[in-house]
Amino acid sequence: MATHAARLVFLLAVAATLAGRSEGGWCLCRTDLYDVMLQKTLDYACGGGADCRPILQNGACFMPNTVKAHCSYAVNSYYQRSGQNPQACLFSGTTFVSNNDPSANGCLFPATQSAAGTNGTIGVNSPPAFGQGPSANDMSGGTKIFPVAGTAKRAVILACCWLLALYLSA
Repeated sequence: MATHAARLVFLLAVAATLAGRSEGGWCLCRTDLYDVMLQKTLDYACGGGADCRPILQNGACFMPNTVKAHCSYAVNSYYQRSGQNPQACLFSGTTFVSNNDPSANGCLFPATQSAAGTNGTIGVNSPPAFGQGPSANDMSGGTKIFPVAGTAKRAVILACCWLLALYLSA
């Protein structure tokens, strides 16, 4: 009986650890959209508090010099500085949360609030008058599946652990 209790405690500890684990560490711009749409998102993020200095000319993330690349860096900075708040990666459906680190060629995308810093420049561009910022009307961030990446995965893991715990305690 003691071994079943020990197994149950172990499984509950694993389930708690998995439930609290962060999924979806980076906010990125969708590459299937036109540059004009992504430019508005980029402008909003940079004007709204993202650290856009790395995507300025001679910055570590200036290359590739494309709207899509710069947009992803800016929205990720905005998202990280917001503590990975799911609503900080909505941007009217022009962005999504990813589990894959987009860092490449010496350009490091911050994955935490502390890595993104909060004492830098407020932004290098002005936000647009309306329309591209985080939207309270679209809770899906453009994915239309779950508002937070990894929600379904955590729910399935917790359910399996719970069922296994019930089985072992019987």
